[in-house]
Amino acid sequence: MQGIATLADVESLEAAGLPADLPPSTYEMIARGARIDPDAPALSFFLSVAEHRRPEVWSYRALLADINRCANFFHGLGVRQDSVIAFVLPNLPETHFVIWGGEASGIVFAVNPLLEPPAIAELLNAASASVLVTLAPFPGTDLWPKIAAILPQLPALKHLVLVNLADRVRGPRGLVARLLQKREARRQHGPRGVASVLPPSLRLHDFGRGLRRQQGASLDSGRRIAASDISSYFCTGGTTGLPKIAVRRHGNEVANAWSAGQFLGDGIGRGKVAFCGLPLFHVNGVLVTGLLPFSRGAHVILGTPQGYRGPGLVPRFWEVVERHRVNFFSGVPTLYAGLLQVPTAGHDLRSLEYGLCGAAPMPVEVFRSFQERSGIRILEGYGLTEATCVSSVNPPLGDRRIGSIGLRVPGQAMKAVLLDDDGAYRRDCECGEVGVLLVCGPNVFEGYRLPEQNKGLWVDCGDGRRWLNTGDLARQDAEGYFYLTGRKKELIIRGGHNIDPLTIEEPLHRHPAVEIAAAVGRPDAHAGELPVAYVQLRAGASASEAELAEFLRREIAERAALPRQVRIIDTMPLTAVGKIFKPALKLRETRDALETALREAGIAWRELAVADDKSRGLVVTLRLGEGASPEAARQVLGRFPFFFTVD
Repeated sequence: MQGIATLADVESLEAAGLPADLPPSTYEMIARGARIDPDAPALSFFLSVAEHRRPEVWSYRALLADINRCANFFHGLGVRQDSVIAFVLPNLPETHFVIWGGEASGIVFAVNPLLEPPAIAELLNAASASVLVTLAPFPGTDLWPKIAAILPQLPALKHLVLVNLADRVRGPRGLVARLLQKREARRQHGPRGVASVLPPSLRLHDFGRGLRRQQGASLDSGRRIAASDISSYFCTGGTTGLPKIAVRRHGNEVANAWSAGQFLGDGIGRGKVAFCGLPLFHVNGVLVTGLLPFSRGAHVILGTPQGYRGPGLVPRFWEVVERHRVNFFSGVPTLYAGLLQVPTAGHDLRSLEYGLCGAAPMPVEVFRSFQERSGIRILEGYGLTEATCVSSVNPPLGDRRIGSIGLRVPGQAMKAVLLDDDGAYRRDCECGEVGVLLVCGPNVFEGYRLPEQNKGLWVDCGDGRRWLNTGDLARQDAEGYFYLTGRKKELIIRGGHNIDPLTIEEPLHRHPAVEIAAAVGRPDAHAGELPVAYVQLRAGASASEAELAEFLRREIAERAALPRQVRIIDTMPLTAVGKIFKPALKLRETRDALETALREAGIAWRELAVADDKSRGLVVTLRLGEGASPEAARQVLGRFPFFFTVD
């Protein structure tokens, strides 16, 4: 089996350099993948888990034809190289057509459909989107009302393209679904339906009808896409809060798909099946279970519009794996924790080679238990939107080290460094020494769309290279494995989604009773982290925690950012220069979360210590009470991503 096992394998590939014939664009990369076997299955989709045994299937010939049709449709709308095509869609085949057809004609902008209307409007305006693709009204869906509410607020928008969910309902039920869709549009907007709420300057289009009118053999534009052309915008720096739009080029996406493919070797390629359950507004779903397998001629299973959130999918996941002979899937720690509750007995999982895990640290107990019970290898990795997607992975053929984010991918440099108080480079870290994690390579993005957001983003290490400051703290061992030890960024990661603390803190600071506010992540065995807000009240002012929580429910548009709890404290911990010292709040929440978990499990203890170790991050020391089970205590602590000892 080919692939990477050690850092020496990475360096051997790099010694040969990037291939001279690397595709210049994502479009050409998929076209080359399609030429491996045009009649092989490329994409399968099932609308509900109940229908997974009879999915819709696109061959590579059909997939490329629909990508061409989509690009030609956009070209007919006047889309050119610098036009922005935004999509607010669930996981549908049409979403893939929009992503790759959109990148072949203009710039694709992925927007999270779970955001509230004001946040969606803010992002669309920040990107100056001229085309928006979203769902038409359909019973049981709530996306269209969000979009309808903000259309008058989008001055740059010229074309609204609606995807009809009824198009994905097959057989006689399809006719019923189309009738229900029309009835829903009339129910919401009267006899004229959607047209009645459109601003005069906005043209309405039906996506399915638009594609059927196009030829699928080639690109009408005749465009020759260069690696330096902008391919996509993805939101980063938190899925809530002020827009932070990452500008990525075709060369970034192609390089990252190539390097990840080299890393996984023949674990991904012709005859292999990848399951996509992560959202296609996120870079992991788009690259790891999109561009990468398409570039290798592999088969992607797209499961339900809601992905892993689809009703019944997780309880029947092993059935899906067995039926479709899935070799690979990607998820976040909360998915693996959920799958631990689903018995594997009675299912043939021999096809399943590995699962990739990222977005947040994998709790040790979840990692150990999942591999023991399922026999499936977990490859824990690390990535960020600014570096396209994948920066490091535990090697499938080598030593998979629990707690490590693995080896860097070929073609991308990665190191820990020491910076001074102004963020300037001092020196590279020694082996095992903790520093700020930097990455550099062809996968690293152009920068953020707003220039002021690029302040402090790049580090000059004196070698003439462009190093990206990830904001994370890490160390590297003698064999080249990296370990995250903390985040200089203060993002709260809830179930793989990033929450900017400012989303919580800014509204609290508008409350007349609040003097100081700070939001931190509380460790959670299921969600990874949950936001918690700390508040110091103004002298003489009064407010209860319940009152402040209710205030936030009115002020915060994104439901995921609502704090689990608001805590009023007498004095906020501060640094010597008067800044809020969030590590103290984080330690307090960590200790409380662990004590709560131990109490709920009925485990008695004499002492519980939580300390911040410079080389290992948070370290937990537990001294048990008389008669307490060490194994039971290890199972509880192992649900959290911390080093721990039990005495």
